[in-house]
Parts: sequence; C-alpha cells; structure tokens
Amino acid sequence: MKTDQFRSGTNFILVAPQSDRTPVCMRFALLASAVSKSFVPTKTLRRLHLSSASSSPMAASEESLRLALAEKQATVDAQAEAVRALKARPGAVKPEIDAAVECLKALKVEAGAAARQLQAAVSRNGNASAACSREAFRQAVVNTLERRLFYIPSFKIYRGVAGLYDYGPPGCAVKSNVLTFWRQHFVLEENMLEVDCPCVTPEVVLKASGHVDKFTDLMVKDEKTGTCYRADHLLKDYCKQKLEKDLALSAEQAAELKHVLAMLDDFSAEELGAKLKDYGITAPDTKNTLSDPYPFNLMFQTSIGPSGILPGYMRPETAQGIFVNFKDLYYYNGNKLPFAAAQIGQAFRNEISPRQGLLRVREFTLAEIEHFVDPEDKSHSKFIDVANLEFLMFPRREQMAGESAIPIILGEAVSKGIVNNETLGYFIGRVYLFLTRLGIDKERLRFRQHLPNEMAHYAADCWDAEIECSYGWIECVGIADRSAYDLRAHSKLVIVPSKKELGLSFKGNQKMVVEALEAMNEKEALEMKASLESKGEVEFYVCTLGKAVVITKKMVAISIEKKKEHQRVFTPSVIEPSFGIGRIIYCLFEHSFYTRPSKSVEEQLNVFRFPPLVAPIKCTVFPLIKTAKFDDVAKIIAKSLTAAGVSHIIDITGTSIGKRYARTDEIGVPFAVTVDSTDSVTIRERDSKEQIRVSIDEVASVVKEVADGQSTWSDITGRYPAHVAAQSNEE
Repeated sequence: MKTDQFRSGTNFILVAPQSDRTPVCMRFALLASAVSKSFVPTKTLRRLHLSSASSSPMAASEESLRLALAEKQATVDAQAEAVRALKARPGAVKPEIDAAVECLKALKVEAGAAARQLQAAVSRNGNASAACSREAFRQAVVNTLERRLFYIPSFKIYRGVAGLYDYGPPGCAVKSNVLTFWRQHFVLEENMLEVDCPCVTPEVVLKASGHVDKFTDLMVKDEKTGTCYRADHLLKDYCKQKLEKDLALSAEQAAELKHVLAMLDDFSAEELGAKLKDYGITAPDTKNTLSDPYPFNLMFQTSIGPSGILPGYMRPETAQGIFVNFKDLYYYNGNKLPFAAAQIGQAFRNEISPRQGLLRVREFTLAEIEHFVDPEDKSHSKFIDVANLEFLMFPRREQMAGESAIPIILGEAVSKGIVNNETLGYFIGRVYLFLTRLGIDKERLRFRQHLPNEMAHYAADCWDAEIECSYGWIECVGIADRSAYDLRAHSKLVIVPSKKELGLSFKGNQKMVVEALEAMNEKEALEMKASLESKGEVEFYVCTLGKAVVITKKMVAISIEKKKEHQRVFTPSVIEPSFGIGRIIYCLFEHSFYTRPSKSVEEQLNVFRFPPLVAPIKCTVFPLIKTAKFDDVAKIIAKSLTAAGVSHIIDITGTSIGKRYARTDEIGVPFAVTVDSTDSVTIRERDSKEQIRVSIDEVASVVKEVADGQSTWSDITGRYPAHVAAQSNEE
C-alpha cells in the first residue's frame, strides 16, 4: 500500500510523503486509530513511535521496558480493533483488509521483541546465567553433587524424608575443611573457649531463653486437606513468579511486588494474611483456600527419662549450652571480660516445608560464638584490623526505601551508627574475611540489617551475611547483639533455707518446709523476698502439711545471683555470630562450579574451582601409562604425600590421562601429579591447566606449600620450569 494512496468512500484517510521514514507498521497504527476514532496527525504518530522505541536492552531499565511494552501492546490492541471494524464495514475490499492484517502482524512482532527485551532484563535482574536459566544451572550443580556423592537425600531407598541429607566422602571432606578453617579463623585467633554440650535440652532452659514461646514461623493450612505451608514462602514465590513471568505487569505493579519482597520479613501475621488474600494465593497443590497465618513452634519436642514427665527439646541452636555454663566459663577465664566461647554441633528445627536442598533442612550443623562484653564498653582493640574493609551492606533505611545494597567502608558504618558498636562491627568484618577466603564471591555477598519486626526476640541489633545463589539471597551467617537477654534469662535464683532456725520452729516438720521453700518458682520467691524485707515475716502455704506456716527473715535467704566486676554489678552483653555451615557449603558449591569445553565440542566438562583450603582432596597421582616402573614411582609419591599430611588419591588404572583429569576436576581437586618418568613428574593446576616439572623428592613439599596457603600457584610457577602438555592429554 503506497503512503500517498487516497481511498474514497471511507471515513478515514492515510497520507504521508514519500520521504517519511516511519516504519510501515507504525503508519498502519494510524489506520487503526482512524477506524476507531477519526484521524491522528502524523506528528502524533511519530511522537508515539519515538517514545515507545527503546535503546539497547543493556541500557534500558526494567521499568522503561515495561512502559515500552505496554505502549506497544496498546497499539496492537487498537490495530486489532481496527481490523475487526474494517472486516465488519460494508464495502471493505480485500486488499485493504489484507494490508491492515499485515500491519497487525508487524505490530505483534514489535511487541514480541519488546517482550523479549523485558524478559532479558528481568533475567539479568534475577541474576540468571547468560548460558542457561538459574534452574538449569542449579540442576547441573545438584546433579554433579549427587552423582559424585557430595551429598544425597537421606533414607532414599525408603523414599527419603524431606529436609534430611547425608554427606558422602567428598562432602564430608569439604565440611571438615570448612570447620577446620572456622576454628583457625575464629577460635584460635580470638583465644575462644570451646565447649561441646548435649543436643537434648530440658524445657526449663528453653522456656527461660524464650524459645518455647517465640521460636516460631507463620504457617497456613490447606483448609480441605490440612497440608501445611510457610506463609511467607507462598507470598515470596508468588511475587517472584509474577515479576519473572508476567510481562504485562505495569511499572507500578512491579514496584509494589518488589517492595513486598523487601519487607517480607517485617510483616506481622495479620499483614501477611492480608497480602495472601489480596493476591488470591491458594494452596499450590490443590488450589484450595488457605487458613489465616498462625505461629508454629519449630522445635522437636521429646521427653527425658522413662517416665516422660520431664519435657525436653532437641536444641534449635547451640548457644544455650554456652549461656548456662557462663559462670564456670567466666571463672575459667580468670573472672575477666571480654571473652568468647564457641561451639560446633548439630541443631534441629522442625521446618514446616523443607526445600532448597541443603539450604533448609531439619538437622544441620551450627558453629556459634558468644562474645561476652561489658555493656558500657563495646569497643574492640582489634577493630582497626577490619575498619578499612569495604563491602556490600544493606542497612535498614535502604531496605525500607526500596533501594539496593551499597558498598560501605566498615569503619564509616560504625562511626555513623549504622552498625551500633565496634565489637559487632569487628565480627562483621571477620565474617566477611572468612567467607571470601573460603571461596565465596565477594560480589555476591552482602550484609543485611534486620528490620524491626524481623528482629529475633533476644536481639538489640542484628546483621545477616547473605550469599546470592540460584535461589536468590540466602542468609548464611547471623551476627547479633543479643544484649544481655540470655544471661538475664538464665540468672540463677538462689534460695537458702536456714535449717537451724526452721528446725527450732517446726521440729519434725522441718524437712517438708525446707522442700517447699526450695520448690518455689522465681515469682513466688521474689514476692516472699519483698514481704520479708518490708514486714519481717510472711505466711507460706506448705502443701505437704496442708496448712500455712509463718516464715521469718531469719529462716530463709533469697537472692538472684549476679556477677561483680570491680564491685560494679552488671550483666554482660553478648555479641553472637552464628554460622549455618550447610548453607555456606551449598553456596560455595554454586560459586565454585563452572563448565568448560572438552575435545568434543558438544560436551561440557564440569569443574569445581574450590580453593585448596577447602578442596576435598588436595592432590591426585596418575602414572601417564600403566607400567610397573611408573606405578612404583606413583606409590612412592603417595607415601610422601601421606607423611606430609596432604589428602590425595592415586589412580593407576589404564584410563586416558585426560579422562582422569576430568574426573578429578569434577570433584574440585586443585593439583594433579602425572608420573611420566622415574626422576621427575609434572604438577598440573586445575583451573589454568598449567603444568610445571618437579623432582620426585620435592612433590610433597611443593603441593603442601601451596595447598596450605603458604605460597600461591604463581609463586610456584616462578620457581620451577613449565611443562607443555600434549594436546591429547586434555579432554
């Protein structure tokens, strides 16, 4: 259809000069508007075209792309209406209808392109891999981990139990290496006192700490089947799926969903329930309606002893064992503050809906530190060592304003009051160094401050070290200023009856009165203490006697035990870093995983780039070919590695050296020793695939030096001659 064509007998006209470079589909948008209205000037059409056109998808923001898509979709809808009107108009000719239909198709193509640009932007904002989706990447990682036995679902021959996993040989080695480095980085560096306490905890301890009443998540139930779900997980999944898949969302709707995600942990039960209803969220499996959210205590309950009358719980954290031993630890430390105690052990949480593999499980390893400090002096002598560190921090103010994490120098964060004291800041810095030295990508690590409603019941201020993986940002370490809550909660009530005075007054009934006094709870004892101090005596009911007796001030002494420091009575504050070891390890798996091509272009080889510090095996030993003399040399090297304390495996099978390299790269072994002569061998580094030649006698010392972090691979390559491997040696 020519742009200067005039059609008579209709109520619209399309005229444009031959020099007009506006795309034909945009000119037909004018046709659509003319059918439904009357006539749109060419200048208006040009303005519409220019405003809806986007620059490159890399430069365009998600919001601008949503606006552009909305405009293009509106143009498509108008053209579709024009086509319908044209077909319904008497006397319409086929060429005219065909031209309008072609325009509609062209507009749909443009809208489709805009949708793809928006989808790409959404994927980038969701941190999807350029090569594959987050789900595909995650599946590749998990398949490799399970196939190579890093970890597997527990009891899988009996169909397994959600939230329980077994670590296999390489997984156990990685976990052991992480915990060894944790002890070195924290316990040894700070001269901490390490303890090991039972997993089974009496109810009275967890009642005092607040866990019995407050250790809960909000749960909803399918009202027909009774299936339980975590309420915040349902809302989070809904928001993320809408943002990622619903390209028709307006910029305002997208901003609202992002705000909900940012504030999710701050919602009360009522607010969470209202959001679930507003968005029409139902049970994922049945689409049935859900109950209102209500709290569910996450602790596994048990009983201690055969009678079942002493209730207990499997501990949900390891900290309480330290708090109840504070008096003895304080004495062991010479009655001096500050000091820190640490514990590594199993903890148990009866998760409502376990998912995400090692990230949310029912039994897991915690490594916790309790640093006791004078509440009036939370300075730290070593804060200067970490004050200049700069990393991503996500303070409360930025979260509530809907902004992103920003790089902040730690010293400035403390001086400005963003982090409320030096000791808390010191441990944030030490946690940052610990995680990055393990191999966590510093660009995907941030420290997020807890929102007010999200704050643990015991915390005065709290920051989470969050690591980004394919599941999003995952809390892996909590660093809390627990104030003095736990020590106050566990302050000891001391009741000391005077048996002499009681014996003079009650004679044969003395024992029953003593037992009744000692059995008083804290409230009863403090009320008696107040009455004795004000009146000198008080009536006290003794149930075994069936009557009340008069207790005088001389008969009993009641006190709450406190600690004294230079005659100043105070309860120490506690700074607590708490590490979820399984979560850290899983994020390390993802951050370390990559693929590289093999000789076969279609095949990709899996590699874990573990730092030598945490690699499950430090070294492999391979005879290049299967001969007796090379096998003997391999055994000599293996023996020297064992003597040096270097974990290794030896493979004297006849498999090609390239396949053996690939097998060990897949479990993250950083160094491979290849025996190709009887006096010297090559050492290959996993990621660069560079090789050096080293004498047999030096192999163990060289591998140990770099595996222990005394030297880098670059240091080593500067001291030994390079070896150029034959192309056929690599898969």
